[in-house]
Amino acid sequence: MSLENLKTRQELRDLVDAYGYLGDDKKLDEQMELFTPDATYKVYMNGFEIANTTGVETLKKEFSVHAAEVKTYFTLNGQHTVEIDGNDATGISFSQLKMIREKEGKDIVTDYSVKYEDVYIHQNEKWLIKQRIGHFLIIETRVLNNW
Repeated sequence: MSLENLKTRQELRDLVDAYGYLGDDKKLDEQMELFTPDATYKVYMNGFEIANTTGVETLKKEFSVHAAEVKTYFTLNGQHTVEIDGNDATGISFSQLKMIREKEGKDIVTDYSVKYEDVYIHQNEKWLIKQRIGHFLIIETRVLNNW
């Protein structure tokens, strides 16, 4: 594996991690800078498509609505594999997401186990997400026992 290939793999991993960090901090403007302007984002739950968004402006609006409902996000990224072809790449990553929402005066935590399928493109000397498909494979919701 060449040094250039290793550098590109690290840049793509940093991109995936930045998505999680910025999402957790609700820094949506900065998070949207990780996408191409015409990016697509799809979400599947239990094998059914529940969201299909194109364009960062629309994506930001949808993320903003969602972020307003969530008190706390926590993302833990796991495996990340990529295939690189010049200025294009594809990747698969796995994440564990936790979201805390308040319902009827109680904090409710939802755990999501997610497999992302990504298409990346190198533009203006940086890697961006052109397409992201989130497969929410395991979803568990419970009352959070704060102590």
